[in-house]
Amino acid sequence: MLCTRRLGGLTARASALLPVRSRLGGFGAGLRARRVSTGWSPVGAAFNVKPQGLRLDLFGERRGLFGVPELSAPEGFRIAQENALRKTDLLVARACSTPPGPQTVLIFDELSDALCRVADLADFVKIAHPEPAFREAAEEACRSIGTMVEKLNTNVELYQSLQKLLADKKLVDSLDPETRRVAELFMFDFEISGIHLDKEKRKRAVDLNVKILDLSSTFLMGANFPNKIEKHLLPEHIRQNFVLAGDHVIVDGLHAESPDDLVREAAYKIFLYPNAGQLRCLEELLRNRDLLAKLVGYSTYSHRALQGTIAKNPETVMEFLEKLSDKLSERTLKDFEIIQGMKMKLNPQNSELMPWDPPYYSGVIRAERYNIEPSLYCPFFSLGACMEGLNILFNKLLGIALYAEQPAKGEVWCEDVRKLAVVHESEGLLGYIYCDFFQRADKPHQDCHFTICGGRLKEDGDYQLPVVVLMLNLPHSSRNLPTLLTPGMMENLFHEMGHAMHSMLGRTRYQHVTGTRCPTDFAEVPSILMEYFANDYRVVNQFARHYQTGQSMPKNMVSRLCESKKVCAAADMQLQVFYAILDQIYHGKHPLRRSTTDILKETQEKFYGLPYVPNTAWQLRFSHLVGYGAKYYSYLMSRAVASMVWKECFLQDPFNRSTGERYRREMLAHGGGREPMLMVQGMLQKCPSIDDFVSALVSDLDLDLETFLMDSE
Repeated sequence: MLCTRRLGGLTARASALLPVRSRLGGFGAGLRARRVSTGWSPVGAAFNVKPQGLRLDLFGERRGLFGVPELSAPEGFRIAQENALRKTDLLVARACSTPPGPQTVLIFDELSDALCRVADLADFVKIAHPEPAFREAAEEACRSIGTMVEKLNTNVELYQSLQKLLADKKLVDSLDPETRRVAELFMFDFEISGIHLDKEKRKRAVDLNVKILDLSSTFLMGANFPNKIEKHLLPEHIRQNFVLAGDHVIVDGLHAESPDDLVREAAYKIFLYPNAGQLRCLEELLRNRDLLAKLVGYSTYSHRALQGTIAKNPETVMEFLEKLSDKLSERTLKDFEIIQGMKMKLNPQNSELMPWDPPYYSGVIRAERYNIEPSLYCPFFSLGACMEGLNILFNKLLGIALYAEQPAKGEVWCEDVRKLAVVHESEGLLGYIYCDFFQRADKPHQDCHFTICGGRLKEDGDYQLPVVVLMLNLPHSSRNLPTLLTPGMMENLFHEMGHAMHSMLGRTRYQHVTGTRCPTDFAEVPSILMEYFANDYRVVNQFARHYQTGQSMPKNMVSRLCESKKVCAAADMQLQVFYAILDQIYHGKHPLRRSTTDILKETQEKFYGLPYVPNTAWQLRFSHLVGYGAKYYSYLMSRAVASMVWKECFLQDPFNRSTGERYRREMLAHGGGREPMLMVQGMLQKCPSIDDFVSALVSDLDLDLETFLMDSE
């Protein structure tokens, strides 16, 4: 999962530099190797040492968070934001007085970078730092930078300095493709904010943007808010499954994994019971998004949101989703029959298949067929072994090694955060990954990649090193036991490291398009591709060793695990298709012809197949409507691209160096600086069609004959 945020015409998404510099002798080639540090140590060993064994430097100079001197104390955020705002004023004056040309784009990118250095760092700190004072200071910095961005979005003179460049055909034709694309992206972001409109409409656009932000925040809070019911309305024997508060039972989720059908049913009906305020909030959010899209020149919000993506427009998205649904339909029906059969076996009195059943019963079927008890797998997946596995893979594919580096005093926010240097065999140091992997109180329960500092070529020829954070929620090691990962945790680690390597290898001239700063339906491709590596025995066999005996994981264990993921996978994918189509309809033509609940009912029955449950409103819990509005399809499309890249490029040899170099050159190096479909074409050496994408996803569901025969013996 990526964590980025766009603030209108400019994008606030990055932060401070680590004090390491190198000279580039001609961008993109002939990189002078960065010096090798003697403080680096092997990555695997570093992660199998219990946290208290890694003492921080208590006597050295205090450097501040991420090595930013000002951030040795919460008050430093105020200094950092004031410095950024002063620099912003100078850069705005430069942009407005510089004749139009390539320099205009460089100034805009530097302006964006000045804001990003503070905003992205603060965005991370406000949710992850264990100290309230740091979190509050970071929150205030976010507000301050956000206010400046809104001010810039209404600066007509600044907008016109970019417009003059793009209006001059001769000048535009003289720009290299990356510079031209970045200029167009800045212009697109500006016009989304309505700056090209007359004064009255511009004010309307600003007001709508503010209202949408407020409604988004309100909707997100409501989407996660628990529901309560008087406890006497629930059968006594299931009350203990929920939180009791006086005369009420609190339901804060779907309890999808509960073995008790009645608990799942009660949770589904109570948690999804419609809240009138949340319903009004969603309707207002969708209506205001549509008004803003129309105001700035788009027929629907979806048309606006899909500019620059692989799909390009909502018509292509719907073609993709409808064709996928058609191809899945027979498999989905078979999955539902299998799930219903298991329900009938375990609960013959009430065997009708309902929406709260598939997650639990598919898990039962998976366990029964394949014996994939996590406790059998965990001993082979110590965190140190998994990190060494990533190191081996990156070394063979890309000539890259991961080294643990001792952080300076004050550089990390918690003593168990590890700092990794990413080092290329000839190019030297590429960037840093901070690994915030372990559980702690008040830490968000999500696996995420955060860009802290985007890579860019600076005016003096130095390259600004990318810096990212990977956040996981793994158990701590103990005196006798290293941190052991379940197969799901191991796969998530590979997934998030895919994002990190995209950030490290996106060697773009402009930070506005560095690494993962690319269209949503392309951004998940490198991370999902890493899941394919994590499920290949040849890769797993490089690192999966029992932490006590050193024994390699048997091949049939890996095969069983991979095949188990295909159990009822068509029904799972069909559910994602339903969610994605619902998202497209909500952000399509307005006014909506029916209520959001009626649309949900109709779409669920047409594109999922299980009955709608009266007096429920699942859409009010659909929090992705905020961050992924009109883009929920992206995960499916990214998976389709990743599947094709795996099968056509890496399946034959997952360690092939020349293929790895092509992957870096064609897909990772450009960040968002090239059209995503051009990157896909460069890698696949053909232009894939929608049918190709659909076929790739559906073929992933086919059982492996070798495993099937092995398990039948």
